Amino acid sequence: MADLLESTTNPFGGVVTRPEGLPQDPDRFRLQLADSVAAWKAQGSLAVWMEVPISLSQLIPVAVEAGFTFHHSGDDYLMMIHRIVPGTYLPPYATHYIGAGGVVINEAGELLVVREKYGFRGRPAQFKLPGGALLEGEHLVDALEREVLEETGVRTKFESLVCFRHWHQYRYGKSDIYFVCRLNPLSSEIVMQAEEIAECRWLPVADFMASGDIGTFNKTIVQAALDSPGIAPSWIDGFIDRQQGEFFMPQSSGPD
Repeated sequence: MADLLESTTNPFGGVVTRPEGLPQDPDRFRLQLADSVAAWKAQGSLAVWMEVPISLSQLIPVAVEAGFTFHHSGDDYLMMIHRIVPGTYLPPYATHYIGAGGVVINEAGELLVVREKYGFRGRPAQFKLPGGALLEGEHLVDALEREVLEETGVRTKFESLVCFRHWHQYRYGKSDIYFVCRLNPLSSEIVMQAEEIAECRWLPVADFMASGDIGTFNKTIVQAALDSPGIAPSWIDGFIDRQQGEFFMPQSSGPD
């Protein structure tokens, strides 16, 4: 009886190998893989997904020899794929980065701004909105309140999503989405994150908009936040668990 790799199936005609069932010895793996692919082909499977832990990286060249290619990797694994049936569609890995900036305006009409230590693409750093990248599994609301607090020391409450920018060929050739949101300040004292930020201050909105040193993009998104109430965090009963995601709707309609 053939010594096959441990595996399960997915709803799309694919085989998914069990990482904990992969052998350590490349020679044994070579034999198991050949027999397994033949068996999977005979049963009509379309493709194979194989997660190889970094501790078993010696198996990767063997899988490449057998026709597997790289799909994506994490800190401690490499996901490899093999189309048993040529032309089988396999969904690509994540294609976007997600970031957010917060428009925080106090009762004096001052905008919370930061100037990073390093400019973008060789340009001098300008005053911009505090914010940053979302962590894996983090809600937009939580991420923006966290980023503003980390960079400036100012506590805030998320109010609404105002607009977003989408562009391509960003880091590592991936696309990027940048959300612009309104937040209400709950404190005013600034405690700057010195590791990344060169300057942080409350700047009158009129001065920000009139400055020749601030780019059109940053002025436009701040103006959008001034002109629009945006869409607020909301919910639809039975949609998904609140821990799994979030939902935004116009503030004048929909359930809270």
